[in-house]
Amino acid sequence: MKRSSGVRLCATAAVSVLSLALVTGCGDAKPDAPGTASGKDAAKTLGAAELRKLIIAKGDVPGHEVGPVEGGVPDRSKVKAGNAECEPVLEAFTGIAPGAPVAHTSRMATQEKKTPTAEPSSPEELTEGALKDEFTKAMDLDVTVVTLASYEGDGAERGLASLQDAVKACTGGFSGEQDGEKGKFTKVAEEKPSGTGDASVAFTATDEDSEDGALPLHSEVVRHGRTLAVYTTVNIGAMMGKKPYTVSAPVVKAQAAKLK
Repeated sequence: MKRSSGVRLCATAAVSVLSLALVTGCGDAKPDAPGTASGKDAAKTLGAAELRKLIIAKGDVPGHEVGPVEGGVPDRSKVKAGNAECEPVLEAFTGIAPGAPVAHTSRMATQEKKTPTAEPSSPEELTEGALKDEFTKAMDLDVTVVTLASYEGDGAERGLASLQDAVKACTGGFSGEQDGEKGKFTKVAEEKPSGTGDASVAFTATDEDSEDGALPLHSEVVRHGRTLAVYTTVNIGAMMGKKPYTVSAPVVKAQAAKLK
């Protein structure tokens, strides 16, 4: 099935990362061991080592496998929007924190596969439509990239404000490119945030011109003192099946708890 250019763009950025995870899982690399940093430290400017102790780790999110981001989060210089004012939106979808953080780290949480309710049919017994349905069910998993970034002074507040401004300025959509992969979104809209942290912005970007109908991607950025938590969730099976989905609530809850 051909994906829209917008989804392909994020499939190269957050989702070269994310779609790979849906097929292969989080990989065998082991995340950094949980540390003893206190969540209250988010009120100060944290270093990379402190962020690694505070970001979600294996066992922190019920029903999810947590591990390294497959392929890593792309370099900021490799992600460009057609309109520069929309770059903070595209960056968030690729796991890049807004503004000028002094340190950052990322993890990926992949929802565990649901237990099938019936024996799978053999490929020979499946029609093309039935095969597509089976594939859609298998891909109906939330995959979330989490990035923690720390800032000096009021950098976290300014970074979040720049993203809020970008969401409002780019409601009519935008084009973008990452590592040569081009795409577009026809609509950007604010969503209700999770309510965690000191301040937050949640939003969705959609390609309404896709051959397969509207295909949304979801992101939320939350400020905890001088630290920003960037969440980007993709569920390709939900997209294909036209089912609503949001930024993963279990992931946000688990990460927020570690930053308190």
